[in-house]
Amino acid sequence: MSEEPNPMSSLWPLVRSGATDWLLELCGDGLTGFMPPAMPDAVWVLNSMYEHNQGSNEVSYDEHHRARLAAGSTQPRTVGAIDLDAVSVTTGGGLGRARHPGPGRRRLRWAELARRTGDPMVPDGLMPSHRCFPSAKKKGSWPLSMIPPTEGSLDRETWNQLIVTLSQCGPEGPDTRCLAYWSPLSLGATDFDNLHVRAGRLGDAELLYDLSGADFSPSNLWADDRSWVLCTDYDLWGTKIAGSPALIDALLNDPEIEAVRLPWAH
Repeated sequence: MSEEPNPMSSLWPLVRSGATDWLLELCGDGLTGFMPPAMPDAVWVLNSMYEHNQGSNEVSYDEHHRARLAAGSTQPRTVGAIDLDAVSVTTGGGLGRARHPGPGRRRLRWAELARRTGDPMVPDGLMPSHRCFPSAKKKGSWPLSMIPPTEGSLDRETWNQLIVTLSQCGPEGPDTRCLAYWSPLSLGATDFDNLHVRAGRLGDAELLYDLSGADFSPSNLWADDRSWVLCTDYDLWGTKIAGSPALIDALLNDPEIEAVRLPWAH
């Protein structure tokens, strides 16, 4: 496996795949990320979503796409002989890295959207995913004025703040030795045998967000002493963090992070 230039290769060098063996024993298969149980506590950090400053728009992504098709301003989507537009809905959702879209948009908290729609933030029995907020969508498609959370990756701002909070909650602070793992799915699904694992300092973990060849934050990040572990599942809109009650309380009370307890996914 080729290495990329410094500083990634010097600050977060590759380590053996076997570093994930304990996670395999604890969590089972890690194809989409090793999902930990509570250790002894756990919380879910929610991926950010955004809204136009002028508020909601009744036009959905799917309606907008079909209007452009009718006007000839975009081409039909096909795979072989299959017309994807005839069998699917343009939801507006995405996959992988995200960040604040800039002027004209604001972060829309899950709690605010739940109050607006009457939907729970996360329905009982589910995890944060595309199945949340059915009332916010029109026939499965989000309003064009909103940017829903992406699957499989924390947004950049939440990732960076998470590193800050984790650093503040451990005895070693930013010098905490950590390991990071990327699911094969987040690396193009080309190598399922040689798992991509790196080791480095927590204080240097912002670098991991920009790993060459991956358009995702790490699937797992954990302290080398196994006092905490986080998992961003490839199919979900949130990251589970398992660790001490003190750490979980710090995350729940961090004003820059939106976190919730899910008793059925503890």
